[in-house]
Amino acid sequence: MVQTAYSSVKDDLHPLIQQLAHGIISTWQTHLDLEPFLLPEDLGYIEGRLEGEKLRIENCCYQSREFRKMHLELAKVGKNLDILHCVMFPREGYPLPMFGCDLVGGRGQISAAIADLSPTNAEKTLSSDYHGALSQLPTPDFAQPRELPEWGDIFSEFCLFIRPADPNEEQRFLHRVIGFLEAHCSLASQTQPVGSEISSVYLEGQRNYCTKQQQNDKTRRVLEKAFGDEWAERYMTTVLFDLPTV
Repeated sequence: MVQTAYSSVKDDLHPLIQQLAHGIISTWQTHLDLEPFLLPEDLGYIEGRLEGEKLRIENCCYQSREFRKMHLELAKVGKNLDILHCVMFPREGYPLPMFGCDLVGGRGQISAAIADLSPTNAEKTLSSDYHGALSQLPTPDFAQPRELPEWGDIFSEFCLFIRPADPNEEQRFLHRVIGFLEAHCSLASQTQPVGSEISSVYLEGQRNYCTKQQQNDKTRRVLEKAFGDEWAERYMTTVLFDLPTV
């Protein structure tokens, strides 16, 4: 494993990943007052090898009044695997869902595309404000929906998990995700902190989300093969899904 100076991964990724990465950052900049979020020095940009192929990971993180961490990860393995991963972690006291999005592609095609605003309250449902905002978004049809994993009970009724069938579906997915994100940032910016008793419920919901996401065996196996078990565990729990204190 090698840590090097910053080197942009985005320009080498599938066009949909490039477009979504740009859209995510632009939406954050438009709706939120951003400050840098500092990762451990050796985990911002990483290079390694996976089954003989060069692996590059680039992490971009921000924070705001409402979010303790907004994480965008871009990764590329040789010419056969392109990845986008994004999660927004609400700050303690903010009764907000978890925005999460992942794209996985290879050989010029996107094989998996998922996005959701996952509830963190005790009822495991989105608030009426979020439900209303998301219900007003266009709901395009997709030819190849995919099944959620066994631990997928963290997702909402609006969760979108597909294999885009063609470039038109890729663009519909992109617009749907940006719609989720714009609604989320807009509502979050209007949200005020709650008391400690209610806050603890949302923190526990965030912990449950992170714990379930850490069960993603595919992600863990890739990291373990490339960097070893100990490094993979540190990356999963420090960068991808760090647990808030309850």
